[in-house]
Amino acid sequence: MADNYDETKHFLSIADWRLPELEKLLELGAKLKNEQKAGKAHRLLEGKSLAMIFEKASTRTRMSFEVGIFQLGGQPLFISSQHSQMGRGEPIKDTARVMSRYVHGIMIRTFAQSVVEEFAQFGDVPVINGLTDLLHPCQIMADIMTVIEHKGDIKDRTIAWIGDGNNMANSWLNAAAKFGFSLRLACPEGYDPNPEILAAAKQANPDGILVTRDPKEAASGADVVTTDVFASMGQEDEAEKRLQAFQGFQVDSVLMKTAAPGAVFLHCLPAHRGEEVSEEVFESAASVVWDEAENRLHVQKAIMATLMQ
Repeated sequence: MADNYDETKHFLSIADWRLPELEKLLELGAKLKNEQKAGKAHRLLEGKSLAMIFEKASTRTRMSFEVGIFQLGGQPLFISSQHSQMGRGEPIKDTARVMSRYVHGIMIRTFAQSVVEEFAQFGDVPVINGLTDLLHPCQIMADIMTVIEHKGDIKDRTIAWIGDGNNMANSWLNAAAKFGFSLRLACPEGYDPNPEILAAAKQANPDGILVTRDPKEAASGADVVTTDVFASMGQEDEAEKRLQAFQGFQVDSVLMKTAAPGAVFLHCLPAHRGEEVSEEVFESAASVVWDEAENRLHVQKAIMATLMQ
């Protein structure tokens, strides 16, 4: 992370923000959600614009940011790297400087974390991490909002992550370090989370972090069971290898029965039913994935409103 800009003027990683600031984002997201459902409009970003840069395909990220900025009174601008000068080799720092002259905020969904960091370093407007291979902070904030809605204060909860130590697992670790909840990650050998992020989370929350090879150990007594696809975007050529490595890591009804009574199931979507989660669990009463998907909209509105006003 570069040291010549204020990290809290951007939303690149949950690790960059203090707990009270994160809690304010969640409170604002809940307020915006409840008031919107009551018919109140929030034109907090009237006349402002958000550039949305996509180097990876998207459904929920694009829709939630695009609808979110519109509901706040602003204008979204969709930019595909394939159809911009970035795709022809323009340096990131040059793109960041130019875009900062046109828009009031930039959201990026890309591969390398260094891309969002370079945009924040050289641009003059807030930068939001819509997803990188390392982190997915907006999704985890939506997940935490969903847990709070269904289970109450997350600090006293146990979260079980079953599957790949990917960007979702890394961001869950960042969140556990900040919020102090118990996080158990069941990952196959060779698919652990980022070692630096894991070490930092253990240092911040030494009694609350567990990495195991046994999904039942992770899920036992958990309040939340969550997972993601076994092969993420960019890993399609590893799909068969990963299916073999992740045998026994499916979240099915047997595994859910080991969780605490009333436990909920989360998935960031899209889901490969029959692989990382069974159809029965995905469609069960424990599954709150649609609330989770909706909350992307509300928590991201809170992030944009906080950074761009």
